[in-house]
Amino acid sequence: MAINRHMVAEQLAGYLYHTTSLRELVDWAEWAMMEAEFDENHFTTTRDVVARLGVADVRAFNLSWSDCEDMLRRLGYRVQLQVMAA
Repeated sequence: MAINRHMVAEQLAGYLYHTTSLRELVDWAEWAMMEAEFDENHFTTTRDVVARLGVADVRAFNLSWSDCEDMLRRLGYRVQLQVMAA
């Protein structure tokens, strides 16, 4: 099965929802870059985003909210934040 933009968006959403740790996200991205194939329909964008996620644990390439928002936009998604009283 090829990695597609929807799979990458799900990984990023998991990170933003705190169901996936940074370490898990980076491990997944490193695995994908080394072992997986990428969907040909959005090959360049998907590969570039996954490559960026693979270095997110390096201080110089930390992953900000803005970075996540931009990557999701490139994948064809938008982030909608909702703040609710506890």
